[in-house]
Amino acid sequence: MIRFLKGRARSFACAFKGIGLMLNAGANMRIHYCSAAAAIGAGFYFKISPLEWCLIILCCVLVIATEGLNTAIERLADRVHPDRHAEIGKAKDLAAAATLIVATGAAVVGVIIFAKYIFALR
Repeated sequence: MIRFLKGRARSFACAFKGIGLMLNAGANMRIHYCSAAAAIGAGFYFKISPLEWCLIILCCVLVIATEGLNTAIERLADRVHPDRHAEIGKAKDLAAAATLIVATGAAVVGVIIFAKYIFALR
């Protein structure tokens, strides 16, 4: 049992180290963090419903996690094959596309949720 708990503790330590790396992952991650902060701030400002909070939080988490996976794929690919390679490029493009799709979906959810509050300000 102690061995199991030590293994879980190491896994969590690695995960928290990864979160630290994500905080400094680059410009795209900063854009996602700023967008998430803006959505959360708007949620507090407009006093959105609990269901809307769930959707906003889920979208923020999905975008940031997807960007983390994209960054991991890019770093691994660059390390394994630092020279340009068509298949490595395709893999990186696919990972970037996944992030774009999730971020676009999150933006659409944000527009759907916040549009009624913004138009009510008129």
